[in-house]
Amino acid sequence: MRMMRKGRWVVRPAETEDDLRRAQRLRWLCFTRPGAEAALADALDADGMDAVCRHVLIEDGRSGHLVGCFRLLDLGSGAEIDRSYSAQHYNLAGLRRFPGRMVELGRFCVHPAHSDPDILRAAWAALADHVDAAGAELLFGCSSFLGTDAAQHEDAFAMLRERHIAPRRWLPRVKAPEVFRFARLLRRPDPRRAMAAMPPLLRTYLLMGGWVSDHAVMDRELGTMHVFTGLEIKAIPPVRARALRALAS
Repeated sequence: MRMMRKGRWVVRPAETEDDLRRAQRLRWLCFTRPGAEAALADALDADGMDAVCRHVLIEDGRSGHLVGCFRLLDLGSGAEIDRSYSAQHYNLAGLRRFPGRMVELGRFCVHPAHSDPDILRAAWAALADHVDAAGAELLFGCSSFLGTDAAQHEDAFAMLRERHIAPRRWLPRVKAPEVFRFARLLRRPDPRRAMAAMPPLLRTYLLMGGWVSDHAVMDRELGTMHVFTGLEIKAIPPVRARALRALAS
């Protein structure tokens, strides 16, 4: 992945062990202890996937402050999907038959003190550039909701059930010990409340034609619920595909 600058924000690949530690620290702040930057100064969010993934930093071009990060895992086809982080939590047997190249997006986060939507746009510009360069046909990962009380997200889950469940041939099956099967919800969603409750990354996936699993996995350690999310590149509406490539240029 090449470095790119989008206005104030610089997106670049991690190059050193210090870069990786900075990303792991930001992940800990976002996923494990939101808002607790002063506490446990050496705490990191790290796992075995870090050694096999590419790591990407989003920095303030003026100060060098790290405002966001994510990691990428390139797979040659669905035959390799059991190597992914997502496969630890979902039964992805259907996707083993996916014929094309794939990219898993993981641990995406933005510093809680920064809400500039251009940070997300800069991240998607870098993602579009990487997907094109890799010749990927599927972008996938886990999209997280804060908290493990499903009732707080019922409108969002009801909308996912109504409009965005994965095609049957790719549908992830249950593997994790604790899940919320939102496909069984009977209520109709309030569209405004549902979209307001969607995590920004997931909202972007859906606007481009993405789909999700029919259940959410409870992650008690991180205090989140996540859904498997997939985006087939050929399904992105042409107008949005052109806009993404324009961002990346």
